[in-house]
Amino acid sequence: MRSITEIVDRFKQNWTGELSSAAVAQACRDAGMTWHNSALNPIVTVQVFFLQILHGNTACEHLSHLAGLSFTAAAYCRARMRLELEALRLLLGRCVEQLQQDTFDTGRWLGHRVFHVDGSSFSMPDTPELQAHFGQPGQQQPGCGFPTAHWLALLHVGTGMITKMLAAPLRTHDMSKTAHLHPELQAGDVLVADCGFCSFAHLALLFQRAVHGVLRIHQRTIVDFTPGRAHVLPGQGKSDRKKGKPRSRWLRQLGASDQIVEWFKPTTKPRWMSSEQFAALPTSIVVRELRYTIQEKGFRPTEITLVSTLLDSERYSLSRLASLFCQRWQIETNFGHLKTTMNMDVLKCKTVDGVLKELQVFALVYNLVRQVMLEAARRQSVDVNRISFIDALRW
Repeated sequence: MRSITEIVDRFKQNWTGELSSAAVAQACRDAGMTWHNSALNPIVTVQVFFLQILHGNTACEHLSHLAGLSFTAAAYCRARMRLELEALRLLLGRCVEQLQQDTFDTGRWLGHRVFHVDGSSFSMPDTPELQAHFGQPGQQQPGCGFPTAHWLALLHVGTGMITKMLAAPLRTHDMSKTAHLHPELQAGDVLVADCGFCSFAHLALLFQRAVHGVLRIHQRTIVDFTPGRAHVLPGQGKSDRKKGKPRSRWLRQLGASDQIVEWFKPTTKPRWMSSEQFAALPTSIVVRELRYTIQEKGFRPTEITLVSTLLDSERYSLSRLASLFCQRWQIETNFGHLKTTMNMDVLKCKTVDGVLKELQVFALVYNLVRQVMLEAARRQSVDVNRISFIDALRW
């Protein structure tokens, strides 16, 4: 296939071997697929699918011209429906494994690999199957809106690449799927996330994997930096004497707004966690709470309160942790590249299986573009975020 071969050949990286015809065929076989040699066999279909997403998820009618092959839009749609979702998942997983070997040491922070996790959403055609599976925003009247999915992604900070992404019904809490992303992390990695991911249970799960966390504490959580202050234990009930007191035990002061405390296991299980998982959690964990202020001319000062498992205040100073958390906003830019630049904000498939297939290919193409950006940054000795995503996509 002339066009797709030319595009893949431009990347000149080891991991693009995972997108070769042989690699695609192996992923399809491992997913249990069998096929006859035809114009739109699974190998060609995957490559045309790749080409479609690379060109902004263009209409199926355009693909015959782009690929340099003769087939109808209906034939391509049927061939794509015959693809197994597991084949695309295997393809993405194997590409990410190769990426981890080749590029995931890029951009380490104090020796650690750093990852961001966050949630977003995307919409899709209004079909009964998609409405029933994903649901739609509550402010819309039934029959007047489009199905919308909750989308969760784990991104490597040094390269901006996606290691894994999941789709779920719209009314799904971020934490209900986050534990499924933990196997992508290795001991010593650092996970940075906003307040929606901050809880005792999540930090305890990270502890079990020897993964560090830097999470923003929810504004309703009581944090008191007074040395030796009183605290309330879980399950003691409510009273005027206990009102306004933190639920963590003070252990040691590291600075005016920096302290080591003990967080206790809550008495009630989170809805996203199984009873077996909850029972296996420790009764308490030792963490670090710290607070800093962002001051910008023309705006009110903003206080940010973090909790972290990085307890060494000399190696991991407050200013370093503040700078690390500030990078979290880069994930919003990366989501914009996917949803706006690559047109992932509205998917086109009309079945749940088709939507999930689109997501896998979007992740593959996005990672290829980020690989181009990384190589350009290395050649020019600049930060990868200085490279234009849309220029790399066009290239």
